[in-house]
Amino acid sequence: MPEYKRPGFLTTNVLNKVMILATKVGLSPSGAYTLAVAGRTSGNVRTMPVNPLTFEGKRYLVAPRGDTHWVRNLRAAGTAELRLGRKKESIHVAEVVDGEKAPILKAYLDRWGSVTATHFGVPKTYTAADIERIVPRSPVFVIQ
Repeated sequence: MPEYKRPGFLTTNVLNKVMILATKVGLSPSGAYTLAVAGRTSGNVRTMPVNPLTFEGKRYLVAPRGDTHWVRNLRAAGTAELRLGRKKESIHVAEVVDGEKAPILKAYLDRWGSVTATHFGVPKTYTAADIERIVPRSPVFVIQ
């Protein structure tokens, strides 16, 4: 079962809100978007900043903090919306199986590891063994 690494006060109350505000006005710091997905229990739309990864011609959503609420909501819904400014893109996703995650996680860490490696629980100078260790607890979705 994937773990969930709860974000700290600064991330929850400042950084995520700043990123969502930036993407609302059309700014995409480091490729950020806002993910909007229906809550699995309430049905209310929940938003979270995400960094979609393009790798080998496909796009992915990776959850550095593990089995978060947005991950569980996305699993339940299967659909969501990526938002950047006025642009809204409806997406359908499928979860990637563990055997296919390692190269995707490596590409994600190569791109955003300077700010997300600690969320995964790996050092910024991670190894192949570190990536293999995080595969089972790192949800990855392919955008279809």
